[in-house]
Amino acid sequence: MHYSIEKVAALIGAHRYGSADTQIEWLLTDSRSLAFPETTLFFALRTRTGDGHRYIDDLYRRGVRNFVVSAVPWKEHDRAVADYGVAEGKEPPTSSLFPLPSAKLYPDANFLEVISPLKALQRLAERHREEYDVPVVGVTGSNGKTVVKEWIYQLLSPSQQVTRSPRSYNSQIGVPMSVWLLTEQSRVGIFEAGISQRGEMPGLRAIIQPTIGVMTNIGAAHQENFASTEEKCLEKLSLFDDAEVLVYCADDPIIGRCLAESRFHGRRFGWSRTDADAPLYITRAKKHADGTTIVFNGTEALLPFTDDASIENAINTIATGLVLGLTPETIAERLPRLAPVAMRLEVKQGVRGLTLINDSYNSDLTSLDIALDFLHRRCAQQGEQGTRRSVLVLSDLEQTGLDADTLYHRVAEMLQTRNVDVLVGIGENISQAHSLFSCEKHFFASTEELLASGMLETLHSDIVLLKGARSHHFDLIAEQLELKVHETVLEVNLGALAENVRYYRSFMQPETKLVCMVKASAYGSGSVEVARTLQDLGVDYLAVAVADEGVELRKAGITMGIIIMNPEMSSFHTLFKYRLEPEIYSFRLLDALVMAARKEGITNFPVHVKLDTGMCRLGFNPDEDIPALIERLQHQQALRVRSVFSHFVGSDSEDFNDFSQWQFERFDRASRQLQEAAPYHILRHICNSAGIARFPERHLDMCRLGIGLYGVDPVTNGRINNVTTLRTTILQIREIQTGTSVGYSRRTVVEKPSRIAAIPIGYADGLDRHLGNRTGYALVNGQKAPYVGNICMDVCMLDVTGIDCREGDSVEIFGDNLPVTVLSDLLGTIPYEVLTSVSERVKRVYFQ
Repeated sequence: MHYSIEKVAALIGAHRYGSADTQIEWLLTDSRSLAFPETTLFFALRTRTGDGHRYIDDLYRRGVRNFVVSAVPWKEHDRAVADYGVAEGKEPPTSSLFPLPSAKLYPDANFLEVISPLKALQRLAERHREEYDVPVVGVTGSNGKTVVKEWIYQLLSPSQQVTRSPRSYNSQIGVPMSVWLLTEQSRVGIFEAGISQRGEMPGLRAIIQPTIGVMTNIGAAHQENFASTEEKCLEKLSLFDDAEVLVYCADDPIIGRCLAESRFHGRRFGWSRTDADAPLYITRAKKHADGTTIVFNGTEALLPFTDDASIENAINTIATGLVLGLTPETIAERLPRLAPVAMRLEVKQGVRGLTLINDSYNSDLTSLDIALDFLHRRCAQQGEQGTRRSVLVLSDLEQTGLDADTLYHRVAEMLQTRNVDVLVGIGENISQAHSLFSCEKHFFASTEELLASGMLETLHSDIVLLKGARSHHFDLIAEQLELKVHETVLEVNLGALAENVRYYRSFMQPETKLVCMVKASAYGSGSVEVARTLQDLGVDYLAVAVADEGVELRKAGITMGIIIMNPEMSSFHTLFKYRLEPEIYSFRLLDALVMAARKEGITNFPVHVKLDTGMCRLGFNPDEDIPALIERLQHQQALRVRSVFSHFVGSDSEDFNDFSQWQFERFDRASRQLQEAAPYHILRHICNSAGIARFPERHLDMCRLGIGLYGVDPVTNGRINNVTTLRTTILQIREIQTGTSVGYSRRTVVEKPSRIAAIPIGYADGLDRHLGNRTGYALVNGQKAPYVGNICMDVCMLDVTGIDCREGDSVEIFGDNLPVTVLSDLLGTIPYEVLTSVSERVKRVYFQ
């Protein structure tokens, strides 16, 4: 559903600055998640760790025009403007104040001023919820909320349109963002609600307004903020005060007692393993090799899981299905197809043959037990229990509600039961309990102390589980890196990079968006620093080849949109986790991505459709595939097309002008078809670096800047502003006599007495072997020095006869004085290949 900005202002009781007529479709609280700026409303939330108002400038540059802001800082800023004349170009004193919402500073923007942007977000979601008279399932409990929600969805989705919370969106922010996803097509809503202290649930109840409630269980999570388990249970049950039906375990005495004290007066649908008169009676749950056979109300069904938590979650799912009108036979048919919900456990390869299991999402006993079970099974499944040690790196446990002695006695029992070989404990409490643990053990006061100790370097070929509370910064352990030291460096001029952006933007209209290619480590320049510069310059998108490149950028703090040009089937979870937008080029990829998104509860995930208009590489056929593509896209909600694009084959040459024209006509026709079938705007782009300069009439909505960004003019093969210079130093100089051979296989024999310099760069650093034996040259103190002998792996030799130089002098391989195009011409290749061949072991040095 679209809301006019005028209607939103009325619903949340905001004072509006600005008069632009806008339709709102997307709500945003995290600037890193921006996908569709034109129809996005950003809520500038304040938290203990940040203030969303600080991102307004950046979001405005990225295309967002609608903001909900707090009244207090704006009024303070009004006074700063009056006192310091900001409107006349002067800056106020450094403070936490933010730009005044005026036409001068933010033309065509709308600012909705409220007391609390968070309360406004919740109120807007509440009003939105009231638009829909459909069954809405509210799910809460200590554990299993996300799994139960996803399994209810899987049970219902074959026959109904279901809207549910994405992933674990169950907080004061996540719940309103989830409820906003309800549309006219929704027939059932499923939303989970999580709390950590008293007084939080009534607000979530007003937003979700559940007609059906599901209480999964009551455990120890977040117990520290409640006087008793009963108090926490009552707080959770308050979600269902106005619900018509409640699904719960009738065998749980705590839930039973609290239910009698609660305000719930609807129908109780309790399931039981002991009471044959219960609405859902579980006669048997028998585990076997293929899963668990569950017999309920006389119907037998196969659950493809055997752990106790999954069995309990499945029973809650069955009960909800019955309440929503599914027959026992339908449930029995669909239950075997329940798929595992994407876990928070991450399994990665580590250094020195380690396998890392990262589960630092939370730190209560229940999640520890699940993680230890995973560690134990991982060892057993690989058949390496006896050869690879199981290592647990564990911080102080939080949010358990238990005293330290009781808590760590239980932890010690868990470790012994799961045969953990080594415990690395971090924190004061677990260190004080060291005597309780019988395995090999090491204790540290902090993560920093562990990293400084060198203990982690003693681990080899082990399976390591990282289980830490967020406050202990376990990401420092998971992402520990080793510095590479090398005398050869690639200097990257970020100022020249910025000038190249400005140069190409001079060909473009101000409203035309720009994608900058940073794949292959930004053409060898180092993607992180280049991306940071481009983000500061306000480009609209970055593009990389594979998901791992995008992950590196996200971990480095890059928040702007990132397109993945060559997504792999195995990378879907990574795409979703790090908000990386994939290119879609085939029906097989489209179908697989839709299925993966549904599995993870993803909706409207932005994708970029590629058409093959003449490259014969990747892409949909623009003449044959469009009708089927439209049909597929219209019958799913998991993905949303952000852009459609194609590649020119020969935009850099006039020889291919006719072919370029033919390509553009095919693209224009097919992309218009796609746009006409979509109820939202789709960006269109086909121009690369050469196309930006040569075809201004074909810029459309967006252009892609590749090799031109790095200073190479693809039309003339000349230089714009050089960005990268590869330098090294002379290690040693020796005098040799006539007839002496140089290098492997005696390929070069000098014909006169010569001076030969050895430099620390070779083919392992990206220096092409074909440059050897006087084919190419480097610059030593500005003079040409030919390569002699074969290029070796780590070292090569230069003939510096007649050049005034000494050991330690600088050598330019390519750069400001020796253009990279000279090397590519000598090699009969393109500058792209030379630039991207510079290996990761070459240190990058950045400067303005």
